[in-house]
Amino acid sequence: MYIICYTEAVKEYFSLGTFLKTYKNDEACLDHIKEIKYPDGILCGKCQKVTNFTKIKDRPVYQCSCGYQISPLAGTIFEKTTTPLQYWFYAIFIMTQTRSGISAKQLQRELGVTYKTAWRMFKQIRILMANANSGGDLLDGIVEADETFIGGKGVNRAYQWRADKRKEVVMGIVQRRGKAYLKHIRNTNSWTLINQLKEHVSPKAFVMTDDYSAYRHLIEHGFNHHYSIVHSDKEYVRGKIHTQNVENVWSILKRGIYGVYRVVSKKYLQAYIDEYSWRYNNRQYQDKMFDRLLGEIANVKVLKVV
Repeated sequence: MYIICYTEAVKEYFSLGTFLKTYKNDEACLDHIKEIKYPDGILCGKCQKVTNFTKIKDRPVYQCSCGYQISPLAGTIFEKTTTPLQYWFYAIFIMTQTRSGISAKQLQRELGVTYKTAWRMFKQIRILMANANSGGDLLDGIVEADETFIGGKGVNRAYQWRADKRKEVVMGIVQRRGKAYLKHIRNTNSWTLINQLKEHVSPKAFVMTDDYSAYRHLIEHGFNHHYSIVHSDKEYVRGKIHTQNVENVWSILKRGIYGVYRVVSKKYLQAYIDEYSWRYNNRQYQDKMFDRLLGEIANVKVLKVV
């Protein structure tokens, strides 16, 4: 029984071997981008109808029989790039297949590109992740909220943050068995935390927090249900009342930032947070994460290129 289950899991997994067979060159990558951008065929701007477009040799361009040309790369993170498309696809593949992330230094070694190119590629890919994280319905059901601190020294407590301004504050809001919303915020005062909750959580949700004073007035701000666990009394679980899911997200985030990236600047912290929240939000699509992220190229225009 166990052997059968294992075989099925391997069969469904999007392996490196499958990736290399599917996207064996830049032309295969370009054709896939075309299918993503034009799933119903290409509307010719001159003929004003969907027609057959032919690939022009040695150029990322397709042409109608009337001479009208389009480039599937226009308006995407690949526009005007001098980096091979297969390299881009590999960077997206490796970003979606690893749980803890991969450093630009490692990508530089694997692809033989400059560190600057590898870093910028990952920067663009994180923009796709941020776009995928945005929008959607308000978090509902049982929702956990908490805050943590990145950088600096010492224990992750609010008083420690006040003493060490090198710490950056991250708020996490996690729907049980659902999505997570993570945000780099300026401080941990009540106004900041409650406004994040009002922006992303349904008023009907059952909100679970610790006993931090900033959360005390959630009911007064329109939330129907608020339950807190008293961490200061070493209480961590009381029936269904706990914040263990959001705390698990913190473990994943910190393991990646401290273990893979070592140091993340304040300027780019949100981008790295977006990377980890995207992985968490797509955790049930292990064999489809590559396609789900690549599909975002039809929705995002990024002006900076490499």
